[in-house]
Amino acid sequence: MVARQAVAAAQTARVLRLVREVLGQDVLGAYEHGSAVLGGVQPTSDIDILVLTARLATLAEKRRLVAGLLAISARFPPPGPERCVEVTVVAQGQVRPWRYPPSFDLQYGEWLRQRFESGDSQPLQAAVNPDLTTLLTIVLLGDRPLFGPPPAALLDRALMEDCVRAMVSDIDLFMDEFEGDIRNLLTLARIWQTVVTGVIDRKDRAAEWAQERLPPDYQRLIERARAMYLGWQPDEWTGLESEARAGADYMISQIRREAARRRPGQVPRLAGG
Repeated sequence: MVARQAVAAAQTARVLRLVREVLGQDVLGAYEHGSAVLGGVQPTSDIDILVLTARLATLAEKRRLVAGLLAISARFPPPGPERCVEVTVVAQGQVRPWRYPPSFDLQYGEWLRQRFESGDSQPLQAAVNPDLTTLLTIVLLGDRPLFGPPPAALLDRALMEDCVRAMVSDIDLFMDEFEGDIRNLLTLARIWQTVVTGVIDRKDRAAEWAQERLPPDYQRLIERARAMYLGWQPDEWTGLESEARAGADYMISQIRREAARRRPGQVPRLAGG
């Protein structure tokens, strides 16, 4: 575990060095988010970094960033101690003053590797992304600068209703690929917990929360997904696809019902915060 942490720290340092080399003084700060902030880092967890800049990057700068990140990030699934890297670059003017939905300037993740390697320029374009709402909220609440000032000095806070809108709007997108990764049950569990409680928690703890509220027929499914996420058993779902889809549909119905009941004005919080 210590060796993996050292490798991840070295990868993070390489990312920060790359960002500063390409964007120079226009980099305002870089911040951890994801599992590192939520306290649930697993052997296959990504290195999640938000980079805030003073301006939009040029196309040439984006190409340099992507070329560097392709060399730093491990392919999925990681074959060794190196991790996959996810880097989101946001120009401050895209999100401050806050408005929903927010936009990012560039995003790199392993799900885009083939497109980047093929020379596809579409992922290099700035894009509106509702899911960025939750990412920015975790950055603000987690307050984990890799360099730069506290994130609250550069970002406005989104209210809970924006986080809920973002989470609910994302459901249809990832459910299109549900059969490719049935561990998305954990993502649904986290959305359900957040919509009901206002707490953003890590996936394995959200699974425990959901398990207590699921009908008995679906409880073993969420426990199985949790065990795979934690590396306790192999990633194997053969013969359970239809049952897993039914469990997902149940959680989605609960999420949509609870989202419709929410009162405006609540501020989200991280688990334990």
